[in-house]
Amino acid sequence: MSLRKFILILPVLFASLFNSQKLENLVKFVNPIIGTEKMGHTFPGATVPFGAVQLSPETDTLSYEISGKYNPDVYKYCAGYRYEDKTIVGFSHTHFSGTGHSDLGDFLIMPTIGKVKLNPGTAQNPGSGFRSRFSHQNEKAEAGYYRVKLDDYNILAELTATTRVGFHQYTFPKSDDAHIILDLMSGIYNYDDKNVWTYVRIENDHTITGYRQTNGWARTRTVYFAMEFSKPFKSYGQKNFDTKQAYSGFWRKWNQDDNFPEIAGKKIRMHFDFDTQENEKVQIKFAISPVSQANALENLQKETPDWNFENVKNQAQNDWNKELNKIVVNTISEDDKVNFYTAMYHTFINPTTYMDSNGEYKGLDQNVHQAKGFTNYTTFSLWDTYRALHPFFNIIQPKRNDDMVKSMLAHYDQFSLKILPVWSHYANENWCMSGYHSVSLIADAIIKNTFTGNPEEALNACIATSNKKNYEGIGEYVDKGYISAEKNGTSVSNTLEYAYDDWAIAQIAKKLGKTEIYNEYIKRSENWKNVFDKSIGFMRPRLSDGSFKKEFDLLSTHGQGFIEGNSWNYSFFVPHNPNGLIDAMGGKKKFGDNLDQLFAMHLPDEFFADTEDITREGIIGGYVHGNEPAHHVAYLYNFAGQPWKTQAQIRKILTMQYKAKPDGLGGNDDCGQMSAWYIFSSLGFYPVSPGSDEYQIGSPSVKNATLNLENGKSFEIEAKNQSDKNVYIEKIELNGKAIKDFTIKHQDIMNGGKLTFYMTNKPKK
Repeated sequence: MSLRKFILILPVLFASLFNSQKLENLVKFVNPIIGTEKMGHTFPGATVPFGAVQLSPETDTLSYEISGKYNPDVYKYCAGYRYEDKTIVGFSHTHFSGTGHSDLGDFLIMPTIGKVKLNPGTAQNPGSGFRSRFSHQNEKAEAGYYRVKLDDYNILAELTATTRVGFHQYTFPKSDDAHIILDLMSGIYNYDDKNVWTYVRIENDHTITGYRQTNGWARTRTVYFAMEFSKPFKSYGQKNFDTKQAYSGFWRKWNQDDNFPEIAGKKIRMHFDFDTQENEKVQIKFAISPVSQANALENLQKETPDWNFENVKNQAQNDWNKELNKIVVNTISEDDKVNFYTAMYHTFINPTTYMDSNGEYKGLDQNVHQAKGFTNYTTFSLWDTYRALHPFFNIIQPKRNDDMVKSMLAHYDQFSLKILPVWSHYANENWCMSGYHSVSLIADAIIKNTFTGNPEEALNACIATSNKKNYEGIGEYVDKGYISAEKNGTSVSNTLEYAYDDWAIAQIAKKLGKTEIYNEYIKRSENWKNVFDKSIGFMRPRLSDGSFKKEFDLLSTHGQGFIEGNSWNYSFFVPHNPNGLIDAMGGKKKFGDNLDQLFAMHLPDEFFADTEDITREGIIGGYVHGNEPAHHVAYLYNFAGQPWKTQAQIRKILTMQYKAKPDGLGGNDDCGQMSAWYIFSSLGFYPVSPGSDEYQIGSPSVKNATLNLENGKSFEIEAKNQSDKNVYIEKIELNGKAIKDFTIKHQDIMNGGKLTFYMTNKPKK
């Protein structure tokens, strides 16, 4: 063997050695219940890493409107489950994790005994429908597994999953009147016209197939399914609750209510009936597909060829354990370890696999495509996740992140508008939030050498997206350098976010030697200055005539030009040029004083009213950790020459905003962004400006950690003299050499080695 060939296969050998080593049992530290109370909006059910299926309980199914008015309680049920509730309506197969908006909740299944009930009833009167009371004492949630006793029916429900199949196991009492309810009406973000159409076909006495079309947050979403029972059902029935379509059969010649082989409509519920013995287990395998019923059946047969629930559960947990072992940590307390590995768990839920086992998926053009050489993903909450989640993947999940970039470029190619994703899921774009942050994710992957596709094609897609002049003020932004307050309600935050994204495009151009493009976009990246009012030292909405808006309140979140924040929150949002921002604010001392005031101020009650479910537990002074634009702010003390304040604030945020209990997240987890912040900050560094190859040093909370990298190398972190009180850094060493500028490079990590922190209880000024 030549030396060159030997060198090329070394990473593979190292990776194989890691895979062959005995993995630590880290699944036991994952608690999916964390974030299910109050505002975390996580779900406790069963899924596998980046799986297409998220099989989880629903504790209510609320209508979007009540008497024609918006129902504010809908926001609470973004994940379908709330820890505060006392009843379960059923178990559905698709969920967002930690979002601030609702959709999905497809194909709800509920086991019952007794008289068939085809309505869910109410939480106040569970017996009026098929829902059941439950107790948290009889509930268990683990990575890849969920269990709960349904008290009203004395049924034990157990759930596990593969990538595309939800596996149910229900242990029944003895009964000649046992049922499985299939609810095709139910969904998260439910309103009267969400269901466009549903269809069910009875294939035989134990298999059914069908699909559901919805017009929700995604306006043209179709999910196909195949459902198989472990034993034949003795009978079945269905009901169409749509009064506009209700009829007894085709031209009244068929009775579709009982044992009819197919049914279609907008509002359908079905029941499948069984005789059961005491403690008999009735199992269900439920596969989904974005393409067809045939593909759903193929997914079911490939991923769950037999009826061994324990094997599927064990495989799911083995898959989780393999992913969790990519970082092995020791912490001050066990709660810290639970927080850490639950955060890792939450970061590995989204984005989700969006293709069948044969590689087919539905594209933005609503045609069927074949993923060649990559896994296609969906669920891109990019306004949130570009900040830390995808940079985290560039270290720990580089192959998956490469595929995610390729998925976004496929989105661009298939979309008639030729624009990269903003917030996309299930072959749809919902345009939620501001910025064109796909370009940040792409830039970060290119700069850090994760992306294996064609970088010039990626750059062209970024440029085309940044010049869509008819999209949310981009035209005015390009022409004038800012978006005017009269024309856009989030004019300031949009201007700031576009400026950062333009800087990210400039970094790609620079790497590719495209000097002209670099110069154009680095100039555009300075547009933040156009909404910075030097007279007050803060960001401020600007009018078309160039003057700043007179009616202006630094603390107000209403009508001031910002999205999910105020001027105090957004005036620090220049992550790509903090030194320029420091100069604009009057120098390092003034900048540091402003940061001090942000963390110490008292917000008015109006702030909390405007931000709906954001509670005071999720806020430190005026710093809102639950809203992502602030996530880099504590690290800005480094640029002001006050790194000890970064260290103190990071440890304070870690302690206050993350706890090992149901309400342990101080904000929506937002598809893993909150959790990614926790992981980075616990390890001691953070990507203030994705698209840069630098990380800012904070204050690690772990005692030590080993990052097992995909290239076969390992990066070790050790915090000597670590304790809850020793939050300050006396000195830092990388491979024995002192670090004095509080930064490390991406390649320092990927090369392997050791980062050593020497901790103390006294700030080193």
